[in-house]
Amino acid sequence: MHRPVIKVLTGIRRSGKSALLTLIADELKQQGIDGNHIIRINFEESRFFSLTNAHMLDEYLREKMDDSGRYFVLLDEIQEVENWEKIVNSLLAAGNADIYLTGSNSRLLSSELSTYLAGRYVEIPIQTLTFSESLVFAEHREAPDTDRKAAFLPYLKRGGFPILHVAPYDEEAGRTVVSGIYASVILRDVIQRYSLRNTELFERLVLFLFENTGNIFSAKSVSDFLKSQNRQLSVNTIYEYLRMLEEAFVIRKVSRYDMAGKRVLKTLEKYYVSDISLISAALGFRDTKISGMLENIVYLELISRDYQVYIGKSGDKEIDFIAEKNGELVYIQVARAIISDETREREFAPLLAVHNHYPKYVVTMDELTGGTIDGVRHVHIADFLLMDSW
Repeated sequence: MHRPVIKVLTGIRRSGKSALLTLIADELKQQGIDGNHIIRINFEESRFFSLTNAHMLDEYLREKMDDSGRYFVLLDEIQEVENWEKIVNSLLAAGNADIYLTGSNSRLLSSELSTYLAGRYVEIPIQTLTFSESLVFAEHREAPDTDRKAAFLPYLKRGGFPILHVAPYDEEAGRTVVSGIYASVILRDVIQRYSLRNTELFERLVLFLFENTGNIFSAKSVSDFLKSQNRQLSVNTIYEYLRMLEEAFVIRKVSRYDMAGKRVLKTLEKYYVSDISLISAALGFRDTKISGMLENIVYLELISRDYQVYIGKSGDKEIDFIAEKNGELVYIQVARAIISDETREREFAPLLAVHNHYPKYVVTMDELTGGTIDGVRHVHIADFLLMDSW
């Protein structure tokens, strides 16, 4: 706060960006800032619907900023205003405004805009709640000695949208809330924003991605499959749809890393969902999807801690995640359970083949964990997510 740069909060709809703006406004008031000098606009509220372009927003702000004092301008879902960056740049140039923005589309920070506001903004990515953050909410509602392993299954079913954690959870009501978020994100933030015509094939692709969370993705295979169903969707169109979903923060791409060649591969990546509850909203909570959802949760935990994440490829073996931060690596395999010697071999072998000193984990939901095989630790997913460091 109070830094002479634009603060831009980005993330999927309902991830808590507006709540953070409210906390910022409250903190400013506690610091003694005059309420008339805190200007808060949510462009999705009906009373601000008329502020659709830069000219109208400029007139509104000029009316509110009627003295030479310093103002704090909090603009929520700014992408709804055409040419908004001109007004924001003007405010910054005037030197009497501390500016906070939120947006549900990464095109806010397109290369063109980055050039326009170069060096004058800082992006603050906002994710939905991690498991540890959900426990903080739970401890406010319930006894602080909540069994953390027991709390993981409800988190798996509930996901991390903050609205589902502010009160005791009702499964049916929660499903309705997330279904509404899903519909809003897919319909408003993608279909309407990009004026998509072939909505049926687009939604088929979304469902395919959710069905295959944690699996290698091939646009050509998807195109060929649809062709066999008498549906036409080119590889280029599939990649366009993926870009739109990424820009709306619905999905995130993870590239493969060739460990032998020490290079990032350009094909056969994986896609993870920004919150696992979207999978259940689209497909229902299915036992068969738990393994992919666990992988998704671990991925979101890694990026919440500022790790750069890749899929590891070494010959015919795959490591679910190679995570790098500040030159340090962590290797992670994720599975629902180790139910046989064959499963143990499949999960441990890729990590045992990596000969270095960096930590390596097999993460599962097994009740009995804690063992180590040649330096590879087997840990319960709740314990892994709650570790201070790896």
